Amino acid sequence: MINFKKRCFLFQLAGLTLYSAANSVHAGVTPPQSLGPFYPSQLPLDSDSDLTFVEGRDGRAAGRVTNLHGQVFTVNGSPLPKAQIEIWQCDAFGAYHHPRDGGGIDPFFQGYGKTIADDEGRYRFKTIKPVAYPGRAPHIHFRVSTNSKALITQIYVRGNAENHNDFLLNSISDEGARQSLVIAFEKDPVIATDDLVAIFNPVMG
Repeated sequence: MINFKKRCFLFQLAGLTLYSAANSVHAGVTPPQSLGPFYPSQLPLDSDSDLTFVEGRDGRAAGRVTNLHGQVFTVNGSPLPKAQIEIWQCDAFGAYHHPRDGGGIDPFFQGYGKTIADDEGRYRFKTIKPVAYPGRAPHIHFRVSTNSKALITQIYVRGNAENHNDFLLNSISDEGARQSLVIAFEKDPVIATDDLVAIFNPVMG
């Protein structure tokens, strides 16, 4: 069972550590957000870029399939090659695959994935549209790492009502920086499927 009161406390506690950083971010740089309490304590054996399928299990994750992709840039606008990108999020039932949150409900959702950007900084994940749960708006955690630096942040769903009350999102006082984390999740205009597309282009400082 998910302990919602404990979860809300953990998220608020984690968010306090990055409050000042989010408000002093340099112009154009993607604002940092909390790592959160549910970064994997142990990386899953299957940790590739497709979070909708777990190797060795006969099933697909519940939720709205989303093709999440983008390009990593430096602050001067140059593509940043070969960065490692990690994402993690709760499943379609609002549970993280983490022992502090009960271990997840959907056995077919990977919960965490990683990939390496190509020579032009491009990356791609297959996941699900994030869902809301008490205390937080729907979001996906990101960590972008190079040999010399790392960016930890979160992205949110454009048009979602919970965004107005999310503690971490609204800790970013600069409107432009805050909105850079609010991403459209919409149907692919080219491919005739029910899958969604979301594009996020993080900028490393």
